[in-house]
Formats: sequence, C-alpha cells, structure tokens
Amino acid sequence: MELDNILKDVRDWVREVGRIQRENLGKENLHIEIKSSEVDLVTEIDKLSEEFFLRQIAKKYPDHSILSEESGEKENLRSEYRWIIDPLDGTTNFAQGLPIFSISVALQHRKETVLGVIYVPMLDLLFEAIKGRKAFVNGKRMSVGVKNNMKECLLSTGFPYDQSQKTDNNTNYFAHFVPRTRGIRRLGSAAYDLANVAAGILDGHWELNLRIWDVAAGILLVEEAGGEVIFLEEKRGISFIVGNKIVAKMIHKEIKYLDKQESRVLPIE
Repeated sequence: MELDNILKDVRDWVREVGRIQRENLGKENLHIEIKSSEVDLVTEIDKLSEEFFLRQIAKKYPDHSILSEESGEKENLRSEYRWIIDPLDGTTNFAQGLPIFSISVALQHRKETVLGVIYVPMLDLLFEAIKGRKAFVNGKRMSVGVKNNMKECLLSTGFPYDQSQKTDNNTNYFAHFVPRTRGIRRLGSAAYDLANVAAGILDGHWELNLRIWDVAAGILLVEEAGGEVIFLEEKRGISFIVGNKIVAKMIHKEIKYLDKQESRVLPIE
C-alpha cells in the first residue's frame, strides 16, 4: 500500500482527535473509570478518541486488523496489515488536568511496524516516521542526541501500574540513576517519552512492563532517528531501553549490574 497516502490520513485523524482532547481537558464532571487498579484509569475522552479512530479505519481500510488499548483486537486473518492505537497515552495526566499526554498510532505490515505517528495535542507536535525513511517532527528531520557521558544525560522513565504489588517496579533503578545523571523526568506518557528521545530532547529512556500500543509508534521513531532499542526480554511485558547507541548501552550495563546485586525495594503495603 502507498504509505505516503496512509500517513496523510493519520495526520488528519490525530489532529482531529487532538482537537477533541484539547477541548475536553479540564472538563467538569469528566467520567473516569478504574481498570486494573486505582492508578490505571480510562476516561470518556479515551473512549471517544478511540471510537473516532475505529470509525475512520473501518471506513478507509475496512480489511485491516486493529489493536487498540480500550477495545482490544479486531482481527482479520486475511489482512497483512494491523493498526496499533493508543488513543490517549497519559490518561492519568489528562484526568488530573495536566496537559502532558499524546496520541500514538502505528501500522504494521506482516508484524513489522512500517509507519508511526505520535501527536502531542497541547504542543501541536506531530512526530512521524515511515520505515526506512527517517523520522520527522512538524516536517523537520529528527535525530537522537549525541551525548556519551551519563552525568550529562537527561533521562526519563515510568513505573508499571502494579508498582505497589510487585518488587520489580523500577524504583531501585530510578534511585540508582538519579545521582548519576543530569536528571530524570517522569512525564506520564511513554509515547511522548520515546518521541522526545527520537528528537534528541531526552538522551535516553527505560521502562518496564508496557504494552505494544504504548511503544509501537515510538520505537519506530527512535530507530528511524538513529537510536538504539534494547529489549529486556527477561522482564515482564515489553521492557526496554532507548537512546543513542552509547547511552542505551550504558543504561543497560547499569541495569544488568543492579540485577546481579538482586537489590529490590519492597512494595508498599
């Protein structure tokens, strides 16, 4: 299929969904539901955003499979294409009225991600990539940062939803990196974190136990911006490190060292 034409459609879709989200940020009596725990939320705007994408894909690409965070899988075994959508990444931020959230859309062909778009509505930032054709933000080519000294790096991370029930909850890694870097940011949207690494704004990111809709578009952006992705396959869910080739390897080395020490922070009772 012609990926340039598909990309044009996705640009239009994410901008329209972004408009909906901007207009509803801070809405009074916003309907919020608890999913797996008190820190895992879904709002009416997550659902409204997702419904828009599902309608547009069904209209324009009716034979394609779709995997979306709230609706799950709509599979067509005869199709080689699958959309992977997180309609509102950063739901907790949105529910609180904090204007840091993003929209993530990826398209896979034969299980390989060939197109990725992340849109940040409150900043009107459109990150995009087609496999093999570099990565761009608002039309300007992106590349990962060039730092090679951990002490100069600004990193980001996130914490799994079951952080209070599991010991492998990233708190030990976080505590380790804080004094060894320029700073650690926790933005609350993994897609936006990945986009910032691709743009060279953040020097690296690591996170544990995510789902494919959190990372499919962002990982393509990082790769097309010249970055490295290291998957921590021994850990739960999708766990990974991204950065330039030097920074990603430095983070990985530190995490492997900590794992050997078997140092864990006890969960909150």
